[in-house]
Amino acid sequence: MSSVEAKIRVLTSLRDIDRKDWDRLANPGWELAEGGRLKADLGAALESDSEREGRSEKESQFKGLAGSPESDCGEPEPAKQVSEETSFNPFISHDFLWSLEESGCALPETGWASCHLALERADDSYAGVVPAYLKSHSQGEYVFDHGWADAFYRAGGEYYPKLQISVPFTPATGRRLLVGNGPDSDAARKILASGIRQAASQFEASSAHLTFLTENEARLLEEDGYLHRTDQQFHWVNEGYKTFDDFLGALASRKRKTIRRERRDAQGDGIEIDWVTGTDIKEHHWDTFFRFYMDTGARKWGTPYLNREAFSLIGERMAERILLIFARRGTEIIAGALNFIGSDTLYGRYWGTTEDLPFLHFEVCYYQAIEFAIQTRLRLVEAGAQGAHKLARGYLPVTTHSAHHIVHPGLRNAVAAYLDQEREAVAEESELLRQMAPFKRDRNAR
Repeated sequence: MSSVEAKIRVLTSLRDIDRKDWDRLANPGWELAEGGRLKADLGAALESDSEREGRSEKESQFKGLAGSPESDCGEPEPAKQVSEETSFNPFISHDFLWSLEESGCALPETGWASCHLALERADDSYAGVVPAYLKSHSQGEYVFDHGWADAFYRAGGEYYPKLQISVPFTPATGRRLLVGNGPDSDAARKILASGIRQAASQFEASSAHLTFLTENEARLLEEDGYLHRTDQQFHWVNEGYKTFDDFLGALASRKRKTIRRERRDAQGDGIEIDWVTGTDIKEHHWDTFFRFYMDTGARKWGTPYLNREAFSLIGERMAERILLIFARRGTEIIAGALNFIGSDTLYGRYWGTTEDLPFLHFEVCYYQAIEFAIQTRLRLVEAGAQGAHKLARGYLPVTTHSAHHIVHPGLRNAVAAYLDQEREAVAEESELLRQMAPFKRDRNAR
């Protein structure tokens, strides 16, 4: 594909592109059917009915979710490497992004003006798309550049507007240069990388930022002149465990005892845990969870990013990709966590509670997520941004990536020097934390 054969068009709303056209590029090889049921053309990506036989009664509630079949041997099958290039990611789907826009959460009035880039071939078909927003602030991004903005302002510059290539309010890694698997995919990525810079110039933006993109994309953009930034999250890896006790067996004795005690304390006082997904999710569940979300959001961010309508729209369109975990005492729900289900990964997003009970947060957000991933044979749990406290719960440090195009030479040079030091510090901290992981020593040495 040459630049003569293709052109980039700016979409000011996701209603300007057909849902299937977007999803074919966002998650090639996957189809998100009505209600969020996932269909795959990847063969082994989904389990067959015969492979689900023998599941426990609780596990059978979640038939149709993606994962890998367990081994016929007595030993658990090692987890396969998750590929961010081929896995289904719910957040870059048209349904998720359009729900944020249609509900009014991601609009110019909230500082998220849609200006998605669409790469069109000569025959008017799409070769690639980019989820892009013209922003007037740096809220809801989880890759912090407030210091860059302040320094540029003090030097007499205007940092806003800036071009943000991301999923609003969502610190989850996924592709940002959305292209299919065809022979022109590499060429399309390069054109999109150049198109982002052109769009920044067209909109008179100070900069363009691709956040929580894949490492492969970050390397490609770094070669193209973008600045590379790293940070750290904590993810749980399923090493083929058949039960939660299998996972505990991989931990050092003291850590294993601590987790058992935390789970016992969290589920004391008559607390029971419910998993709700798919068509079982009703509006009253969203009413309950929204109360938790608003309370947590008001305490952590000041103004929560999502409104009540966003949860209804996402729930209507993506119910099969959603897991709500509730803690209940009798008939009263006292805490809840919202998770999204990819083909390989469970993504933890929001949590809230009406009671401050010991270890309830760990149980609802971390341990129950591990239980679900094991039972549905998902390979990863991403439990959101930051949180070194997750390490002791079996979540290991993972490097996240972003890429940045900064127009002003002086600001670019200053940021580049800062990022050189920051990347080194992130790598050193990650290595130190890995040495402190709760697994048995022979496991940590691998």
